[in-house]
Amino acid sequence: MNEQVSNPAPLMSVLRSLEPSLPKGPATVARYVIDHPAEASGLSLGALARITGTSESTVTRLATAAGFRGYRDLRIAVATAAGALEQGPGEANLTSDITQHDSPAATIAKLAAEERSAITDTATTLDADEVLAVAQVLVEARRIVVIGIGASGLVALDLAGKLSRIGLLAQAVVEGHEALTTAVVLQPQDVLVAISSSGETLDIVEPLEVARRNGVGTAALTARAGSSLTRADHTLLSVSLRENELRPAAMASRTGQMFLVDVLFTMVAQLCFDQAKQAIKQSWLALRPRHDAGHGPRGVRPQTQEEKA
Repeated sequence: MNEQVSNPAPLMSVLRSLEPSLPKGPATVARYVIDHPAEASGLSLGALARITGTSESTVTRLATAAGFRGYRDLRIAVATAAGALEQGPGEANLTSDITQHDSPAATIAKLAAEERSAITDTATTLDADEVLAVAQVLVEARRIVVIGIGASGLVALDLAGKLSRIGLLAQAVVEGHEALTTAVVLQPQDVLVAISSSGETLDIVEPLEVARRNGVGTAALTARAGSSLTRADHTLLSVSLRENELRPAAMASRTGQMFLVDVLFTMVAQLCFDQAKQAIKQSWLALRPRHDAGHGPRGVRPQTQEEKA
């Protein structure tokens, strides 16, 4: 069995991470196992294939994709994980969908549980060495361009803003045509960071390919392990929540992406700590008069010239 999943604890995290990049059949089996681990652990190979509307070979393909020698090993791991979930508080709600008729309290609880799950799953499956490698590339870059469209554009803006705050030359580009024209003029000393949950958005994939052809360093943040975006020099994978009618793809992907950005930014700041510390201090000093405007000591507004007269 693959060392990555030899510990049963992260099994569900591994399956959630794999699901977006799997073909339809194995993905269907993975979703059933994620949603019904206790039931799945009691099913034979043929029974699981029948209940998911797939085939025995499809179930076996999932087992292999998850790093197991076959279905028997996967079934044992699922049984172990199911037992752990039963013992963990609140774990049974991690994959609950939000419905139109859920109460406000239930909606809050479900969202909180699932977003915690997205963060935990992303952390579990994240390659720390690869994150560090990307961080090192960003620190050494002359210029950093972060591209993203739609919801991924918000993530791009967040990353570029954080990097700029600690003194790195970083720019976010959130429009397709601009992303392509910007990628064309990048130099080998620069780095292009591409963000796309699906990893197949043309306005992101095409600038990435242009940058690679021109010898520009590239990094990608995506939720799909087998997508076009993984052709980047470095790839960081996040885990998305499950989509439903009330939680579209943009919302489902954002939590894992934002967590990944925070991890990456923190490692960058660690690598250039003195520079980051000084830049943040200078920013604070520059903005302090604006924060204090209209307020003297203890929140008392200073007198105007007319009032003093």
